[in-house]
Amino acid sequence: MKLHTLGLGLLSLLAAPALGQSSLPKKTLKLAEKQATLMLEQVPLAVQQKPAAPGKLPPVSPRSLTPAGELAVVPSKDWTSGFFPGYLWLLSEATGQPKWQTAARTYTANIEREKLDVTSHDVGFKIYCSFGSGYRLTQDAAYREVIVQAARTLSTRFNPKVGATRSWDHHRETWGYPVIIDNMMNLELLFAATRLSGDSSFYKVAVSHANKTLANHFRPDFSSYHVVDYDTLTGSVVKRTTHQGAANESAWARGQGWALYGFTMCYRETKNKAYLAQAEQVARFILNHPNLPKDLVPYWDFNAPGIPNEPRDASAAAIMASALYELSTYSPASADLYRRSADKIMDSLGKHYTAKPGSSRGFLLLHSTGHKPANSEIDVPIIYADYYFMEAFLRRRSLAAGKPLSLR
Repeated sequence: MKLHTLGLGLLSLLAAPALGQSSLPKKTLKLAEKQATLMLEQVPLAVQQKPAAPGKLPPVSPRSLTPAGELAVVPSKDWTSGFFPGYLWLLSEATGQPKWQTAARTYTANIEREKLDVTSHDVGFKIYCSFGSGYRLTQDAAYREVIVQAARTLSTRFNPKVGATRSWDHHRETWGYPVIIDNMMNLELLFAATRLSGDSSFYKVAVSHANKTLANHFRPDFSSYHVVDYDTLTGSVVKRTTHQGAANESAWARGQGWALYGFTMCYRETKNKAYLAQAEQVARFILNHPNLPKDLVPYWDFNAPGIPNEPRDASAAAIMASALYELSTYSPASADLYRRSADKIMDSLGKHYTAKPGSSRGFLLLHSTGHKPANSEIDVPIIYADYYFMEAFLRRRSLAAGKPLSLR
């Protein structure tokens, strides 16, 4: 089967005109502005209602909604803390309105301390989605320095024997040296730091990590494991498991999105055709999967036992859409397929997964799933869904206008 070949059912869906092709994106952007305005009102209220405990960092960024429908705000240490400032930067880019950049600067400053957090592999998510977006749009030299320092911090988690950066420090009784597929996303920080500083050590760490993931994280069908545990003495694989998926051998949806996005980004930064081939194989796995719904918004796990009565994951869909738009620019043979698939995802999200104006404490997308096995954040709005949706929105708009994607 060629990479650009799909089942007849999906092909027929993609052949139809996109939902609300002319008006839906504009309506969605207006809704995003209205919801972001509400969110900026809600965050200070939520912080006042839940001040930091003695000795703890104060909450600074919105993450999700609690079971009671209240806004859940988190300290800068939380892995999601960079997505709201990043979202505000993207909204400023989408609208050209200075007020969003002003707000973005405020929320970005709130998490600068994370550039020094050596306990988290997610410094890439936290710093690059916020300071990285800010630097791309403003060329602020202070932001550049934060990015480079954060890359130094992330590099301390690299083990040369393993050839990858360590993910979690928790659950040491379960894993010796866990590396999760999510960690592919943090490599973008390292690539950026090499460009900004001239220090090639960051690039070398990123490439080593990508190569190790390419070698050990994927099954024969190109679906990704969530967690690969390594022996630090030999660098060999100890076991392959999951933490947020339905089972060790299942395909956790957001993990497939991280894989697709991560290897697409790695191809952009290195031009290594092995990374492009991997991204295309992952795209084929996703788009050809028999359990992918007609609206192309996946269930939280492609192998969840209760399909079709399982929660969807709008965040996974948004990540996939953003990645597919970029991937379409590198693969002439499959460009139309990838763009139409991404358009279908975006139209589905825009029409059926967005909040009503003035609701959901200001979140834009509904129906994401954070950690189903832990019964956490199920069928709720989550901030990273909004971030990747807005990124995909901008990429779609650029491609429709015949303009290059703004990626660096």
